[in-house]
Amino acid sequence: MIYNSEQMGDHYLGEFEQIVLLAVVRLGENAYGVPIRHEIEKRADRKVTVGALYSTLDRLEGKGYLSSWFAEPTSERGGRARRYFRAEPQGIEALALAKEMFDRMWKGVRLA
Repeated sequence: MIYNSEQMGDHYLGEFEQIVLLAVVRLGENAYGVPIRHEIEKRADRKVTVGALYSTLDRLEGKGYLSSWFAEPTSERGGRARRYFRAEPQGIEALALAKEMFDRMWKGVRLA
């Protein structure tokens, strides 16, 4: 299925947004800051600052692509609560559209 810009709206995913959203999807129920950051660093071989990560997570949540909630505070975290993230159906659809677009762009391309 091919989508045009009207169907996709103004919600294109940037490269880092795709990477963050994919990490959240991969981690499932364990998607909170530290594992998300490690997943990106391990799989994308890319250093990620905490600020860049949370800025992107907040932006994705603002677009409706993610939702978040806080777990109960724990003593091991000094009484702080973890913020967990979950990909929403709109986020999954945005990832699928982004992948489809890149697949179309790469089709027939030879780099050598």
